[in-house]
Amino acid sequence: DKLKDLLELLPEHDLPDDLKSKHCKRCVVVGSGGILHGSELGHLLNQFDIVIRLNDAPVQGYMDHVGNKTTIRMTYPEGAPLSEHEYPPASLFVAVLFKRVDFNWLQAMVKNETL
Repeated sequence: DKLKDLLELLPEHDLPDDLKSKHCKRCVVVGSGGILHGSELGHLLNQFDIVIRLNDAPVQGYMDHVGNKTTIRMTYPEGAPLSEHEYPPASLFVAVLFKRVDFNWLQAMVKNETL
């Protein structure tokens, strides 16, 4: 019931049309483990159709290694990046909710409440 109530508060329940229309021929998932540091693969990663970044995988300051394209940012609330620069306006933020406190976080975000 709580999830149903929260979904009704959200402005959208589906993927944006521009993301639905992508065929996802070449996708890449970039984590936050640091394995790409020093790799200078940023240019290659930017060439993928969809770039999914997990948790707080930073872009700012590491673009040469991890690229700067972000199509989807997936994270659980406590793994979300703190910097507003890690949320490009053209990207989709996906909150992965699995604990009761995560649903409380979502409600606070949607209603602009203090946790």
